[in-house]
Amino acid sequence: MTAANPLLALDYLPALESLGDDYYDIVPAAEFPQHMLRFRNDDLVRLLGLDPATVSDEDFIEAFGKFQGREPFLALRYHGYQFGEYNPFLGDGRGFLYGQVRGTNGNLYDFGTKGSGTTPYSRGGDGRLTLKGGVREVLASEALHALGVNTSRAFSLVETGEALWRGDEPSPTRSAVLVRFSQSHIRFGTFERLEYHNRPDLIAKLLEHVIDVYYPEARLFTDAQERYLHFYKELCDRVARLAAQWMAVGFCHAVLNTDNMSITGESFDYGPYAFMDGYDPRFTAAYFDYAGRYSYGNQPLICQMNLKALQKPLKLIMPEADLEAALAPFKDRYEAYYQQLMLRKLGFESLADDLATALVSQTIALLSAVTVGYHDFFLALAQQFSPAWREHATLIFSTTLQASDAAAASQLDDWRQTYYRCLQSLDAEKMAGVASLLKRTNPETVLLRPAIEEIWEPITTDDNWQPFYDLLNKVQHPFGQG
Repeated sequence: MTAANPLLALDYLPALESLGDDYYDIVPAAEFPQHMLRFRNDDLVRLLGLDPATVSDEDFIEAFGKFQGREPFLALRYHGYQFGEYNPFLGDGRGFLYGQVRGTNGNLYDFGTKGSGTTPYSRGGDGRLTLKGGVREVLASEALHALGVNTSRAFSLVETGEALWRGDEPSPTRSAVLVRFSQSHIRFGTFERLEYHNRPDLIAKLLEHVIDVYYPEARLFTDAQERYLHFYKELCDRVARLAAQWMAVGFCHAVLNTDNMSITGESFDYGPYAFMDGYDPRFTAAYFDYAGRYSYGNQPLICQMNLKALQKPLKLIMPEADLEAALAPFKDRYEAYYQQLMLRKLGFESLADDLATALVSQTIALLSAVTVGYHDFFLALAQQFSPAWREHATLIFSTTLQASDAAAASQLDDWRQTYYRCLQSLDAEKMAGVASLLKRTNPETVLLRPAIEEIWEPITTDDNWQPFYDLLNKVQHPFGQG
């Protein structure tokens, strides 16, 4: 049976395993009483060069529910700053690196589990994942991917038939094991742990591996210091781009500890995340984030602070001045990426600098002043846009977006005039692309919290999964192609 399973017949590569056990512990997988496949990602099956029609649900269960036919499983070691405090007692506590494979695009990918049992880093926990937590991660990762965010994705979700007790869910609650498909499970905290143990040799060894696999262009530099600096500059740029992507789509990750920051600049690990409804920089997604440290508006700054924290281990193998110089442009790079993404949501591929800055800043000011949903504003813009707006500013949002007060009405009028000037700056060819770009960048479906609760209720009461699959299809096709 094992030999016929296409998922087990993939060419698994011991890329991280070959570095040695200074970076991980070999662990067993838990055995579960039941195995019910609730989600499989056929899009990713194709990326692995397989025809989904040749991969059965039982193949998924055998590989990623029963965990038969593969070993070793590696629980990765790491530390991290959690809400600003250093924690040396972390590591994979309910998951492991299942294996690494290459996609048809040549890139190396990780299969990483969540809810697969206890490890040396479980710290008294049961090593399990609630079914609702798995459902939420499937939805989050697929929604973000469809919106153009650089994110890990869910490969499979198997319900496992155990009853779990949790303080933040009505209990007992159902259990599941998720398999995450990502660029890498190496975290900022992986390097922080090595600094804690004063192992510059292991930091250098791991960084050379990261460069080989995820930053191959750095191999153009024969000098190690130049390689390391190139890596850090590129990481800073990737993280600036990621923060801009989160902000543009209105997403709050909620737990941006350094152990939740990927060394590849990829978004991953979705716990108490949320898409905000109305524009609010103070919006927090985690009920336990009492001070709002990881609020929506703080995300770019937190990412910069986490990159600064990463300098501590990297300083053991490269000059601090080089690291500081590489991080210095972060704010400017973030703002440039954010402005470009927001311009696209407003219908423009490019504008003169003064117009671009004015339009984006006035849009944010308007969203802060009026009673309108963040996503509703942009969707209304896409649905109501007319080429006639280029001729008469008064036609812009003439029937909707009622101002909540006189000051907001004044801001709306200022915004209309700026948007009108932006349209006036386009030639006929560029003007023709505005409507199309608006529809391609502003989703009809956004994964707001009420939508998740609506699909969870029939799962818990009637084991009815159809609303989940319907919502999943919508977030996978947020611009109406589905």
